[in-house]
Amino acid sequence: MTLIEKARKGIITDEMKAVAQYEEIDPASIRDGIAGGTIVIPKNKLRTFKYIRGIGKGLRTKINANIGSSPYHMDVDEELEKLNAAVRYGADSVMDLSLGSELIKIRRQILKASDVMIGTVPIYQTAFELSAKRKDITEMSMNDFLATVERQAKEGVDFMTIHAGVTMEALQAMERQKRVLDVVSRGGAFLIAWMRKNKRQSPLYEFYDDILDVLASYDVTISLGDGMRPGAISDATDRAQITELTCLGELAQRAWDKGVQVMIEGPGHVPLNMIQENVEIQKALTNEAPFYVLGPLVTDIASGYDHIAGAIGGTLAAYYGADFLCYVTPSEHLRLPTVDDVIEGIIASKIAAHAADLAKGMDYAVEMDRRMSKARKDLNWDLQIKTSIDPVKAKRYRDASEIGEHEECTMCGDYCAIKKIRESEG
Repeated sequence: MTLIEKARKGIITDEMKAVAQYEEIDPASIRDGIAGGTIVIPKNKLRTFKYIRGIGKGLRTKINANIGSSPYHMDVDEELEKLNAAVRYGADSVMDLSLGSELIKIRRQILKASDVMIGTVPIYQTAFELSAKRKDITEMSMNDFLATVERQAKEGVDFMTIHAGVTMEALQAMERQKRVLDVVSRGGAFLIAWMRKNKRQSPLYEFYDDILDVLASYDVTISLGDGMRPGAISDATDRAQITELTCLGELAQRAWDKGVQVMIEGPGHVPLNMIQENVEIQKALTNEAPFYVLGPLVTDIASGYDHIAGAIGGTLAAYYGADFLCYVTPSEHLRLPTVDDVIEGIIASKIAAHAADLAKGMDYAVEMDRRMSKARKDLNWDLQIKTSIDPVKAKRYRDASEIGEHEECTMCGDYCAIKKIRESEG
C-alpha cells in the first residue's frame, strides 16, 4: 500500500509520527490530511533519510532549494556542496535539476548524501538522453519518458514534477492570448514543441495513468508542474495559466484515485495584488491540494535581487495558503547558482516562510520572535545570534563591529535606548 492508501485505512505510520512530532500536533491529524489530499509526505518507499517533513494545510510553511548542473558547468563535488549548504541552512527539500553528461552520477550522489527529500523533473533527463542520440525532444516516445520515471523511482527519488497539464487546450489558450513572454518552463517548452511537431495531444496527458502506475509502485509523490506559469508580470493569471490549473485539478483527482500523493505547482511572476486570488483559485480548483510556488516574483526587474522579489511574493502566498515555497536565488534569470547563491536564496525563503507563519499565529513562530525580543531586551548577544535565522552572518556582523565586551552595539553606543531605559528603572 502507498502512504495515502494506508491513511485511508486509518493506519498511522512512522512517517506520520515523525511529521507530527516535528509539527507538535496529533499524528491522527497528519493521517487525516494525507487521506484527504491536503497533506503530503514525499518519501520513496525505497529510501530513508533523516528529516522527514509534511507539506500542506495546517503545517509549517516548507521551502525547497533547486540545485543541479547545466550542460555548460558540471561538477559533482560542487553540487554536493550546494546540497550540504541547502540542508545546513534549513531547506526542507532539494530538487536536482541537472542537465549534462554527469546528471545521473550527480543525482545518485545527491540521493545518497541527502538528509532531506529529493525531487526531480524526469523530462529533463529524457530530453538530454535523446539529444545524446542526436534526437530532438519532439521525437520522444512515451516509452522513453516512462523508462526515465521508473529509473529515477528505483534510485529513490521522493517526488517528481510531471507537466501533464500542458495540453493542446492550454497551448491554444496561450496562442489566442499572445503572451508577452510565451513559456519559461523548460518542461512546458519541451511539451509544446512536441505537440506542435506531432500535431497531437501531449503524451504526458494522454498516458497519464501509466505514469501514475509507476509512481504508485514506488510511492513517489507527483508534483503537477505548471508548464504554463507566467514568466512575465503582464501574463499573470491569464487564460493559459488558468486552463492548465483547471486541468491540474482533474489530474490531482486521478492521482488520488490511484493512491498517489499530489502537490500542485504554481507561478511564477505574479504582481502583489494578484497573489491572494492565485492561491484561492488553486485551492478551489484542486480540493486544497498542497500548493508549491516558485517565489512568486512580484516584479520582472529585480535581476540580481530576485531572491528579495521572491521572498516578498512568497510571504504573501504562504500567508494566503501556499504550503511550499521554491526558493529563488540572486542568480535567477542570469546564471547557474553558486553555493553562495543557494545560501542567500534559502535564507530569503526562510524569512518569507517564517513571516507568513508568524502572521498566521503559528506557535513555533510566535515563540521564536518572543525569544529574540527578550534576548534584545537583555542585551544577550549570544542568544540573539543563536535565535537569528542566519546565526553565521549575525555572528560575523557582531564580531566585525569591534565592540569588544560592551553591552551595546556600535549603532548607538552609550545612547542605546534599551540600556538607557534599564538604567532609568534603577
